[in-house]
Amino acid sequence: MNTSVRPSYLLIVGAALALAVQLSDDDNKAPVEVPKASPTVTASAACVAAGEDCKRFTLLHTNDHHGRFWQGPRGEYGMAARKTILDQIRADVAEQGGQVLLLSGGDINTGVPESDLQDAEPDFIGMNHLGYDAMAVGNHEFDNPVTVMDKQRAWSHFPWLSANIYRQVDGQWQRYFEPYKVFEVQGLKLAVVGLTTEHTAEIGNPEFVNDFKFTTAQAEAKAVLAELEDKHQPDLVFGLTHMGHYQNGHHGSNAPGDVALARSLAPGQLQAIIGGHSQLPVCMEADSGEYVKDYARGEPCKPDRQNGTWIMQAYEWGKFVGRADFEYYGGALHLANYELVPVNAESKYGFMLHSSLRTPKDPQTLELLRPYQRNGQVKLREQIGVANADFIGKRKVVRYQATPLGIMIAHAQTQLPIPADFGIINSGGIRAGMKKGPIRYRDVLKVQPFSNSVTVAQMQGAELETYLSQVALKTRGSGGFAHFSGIKMTVDCKAKAVDIQTVGGKPFTLTDTYRFTLPSYNAAGGNKYPKLKGKARDTGFIDADMLYQFVKKQGSLDPADYDRAEDVRYINAVSSDGCGR
Repeated sequence: MNTSVRPSYLLIVGAALALAVQLSDDDNKAPVEVPKASPTVTASAACVAAGEDCKRFTLLHTNDHHGRFWQGPRGEYGMAARKTILDQIRADVAEQGGQVLLLSGGDINTGVPESDLQDAEPDFIGMNHLGYDAMAVGNHEFDNPVTVMDKQRAWSHFPWLSANIYRQVDGQWQRYFEPYKVFEVQGLKLAVVGLTTEHTAEIGNPEFVNDFKFTTAQAEAKAVLAELEDKHQPDLVFGLTHMGHYQNGHHGSNAPGDVALARSLAPGQLQAIIGGHSQLPVCMEADSGEYVKDYARGEPCKPDRQNGTWIMQAYEWGKFVGRADFEYYGGALHLANYELVPVNAESKYGFMLHSSLRTPKDPQTLELLRPYQRNGQVKLREQIGVANADFIGKRKVVRYQATPLGIMIAHAQTQLPIPADFGIINSGGIRAGMKKGPIRYRDVLKVQPFSNSVTVAQMQGAELETYLSQVALKTRGSGGFAHFSGIKMTVDCKAKAVDIQTVGGKPFTLTDTYRFTLPSYNAAGGNKYPKLKGKARDTGFIDADMLYQFVKKQGSLDPADYDRAEDVRYINAVSSDGCGR
């Protein structure tokens, strides 16, 4: 097995810094020979011994693209470099007598303003150009009205697959997407079955998902497999899912995912599952069932294996291309090689490769996508609202006291399709203010430049009290100092405890269950917040995009409407504004 690189999650620089991306392709001029995207994979001894009876093919995969058609601010990822890698792998496989399928685990939509403002047209046009053969339908494909989704499907030269999404037609529930696609690969019938997280019904915008029914993926898979056998008798069946990989099947507050799916079927009924949704590089420690810790360049990547089914996922944003080289002989499928090929990815320390080592960007892909990037940049000048007074965002202010800007951001992030009860934002995530007058999209990106996802967590009152007794005590002056919206409480800095009075305008109890939002950075333990592994779900919505939507909906904003610092009182403290100095 070969290796890949997992960039440090906390150092990812996202769409907010895309304003600095140069539209030239000067960095495409590699001054030295660039290494091939992937080494040649020769046939195994058993395959050679089988002769013509050994069929070789390769599945390439990406997932959770989230609008990243253009390269990042430091030249990382991007469809142009991905095209170069795909072309190299295809040439390598063809030279060895194999065949390639390119698959997507879904969530093409939502994440970068240049894409969002153009209904992800550059992303689907780019996928056509890169030669995708099929994609799973992701939950974020439902972030738009069905008219937009249908337009995106019309743009796509490949099928959207999902067997467990239904819509009523003439009073009858019918599948809205193709449930599977059968490919002829090396003389084999290879079926690809699509499945989508049933959680979409809960986490999607009710306005856009209410007309759809999301059935249980495990039950639907059994029905589709029976249908496939009856109609097509495929030699091999693969799952293409947007359900999430959860270590050892422990999915917490998430819907059951790929591990549960594999375990629900007869052993090996699915040869492999190509997944998405949890946005992980699924690389497992040998025989432990646990993820490789601090996965880094130079380490092997072994996909999960459950009930005879390989489970694979290639992180997010097109940072990697998953490559699975298979051999089929003796009536059985063998995984000859697996790797995550980095697409100009960062090191685990956040450093980019030197330009001499980067994969060059395909010129035709750049030419195809550059007009969309330019058009998106123009749209960033859009006026989305008006500030009636200054929203102060200076570091020396927001890190020392609750401010209308921080409280407004925390509130904006609760405005999910199903709103959360209250919100938290760390002061380190606020990097600028908004001056009195017109508010433009680019102003929002200056306020929140890190492109953190918004996560939503759910806790019972007693557990929430314990959690907030740590978060609310983050000291003034630190990036962890928290702004809250939608909660009233007293924080005892000496006793290191909180007394919660109300949440979401209702009296607090120790037995009720509450939903709250916070940046993915903090949910992962950033600023030494308690890690919420298994308790927080990544909504896929980007913080700046949620603020953009909120400002645009409000139109006119006044800091006085968010001057609610008294909702959180600090006692036994040097300052009434917070604990610490």
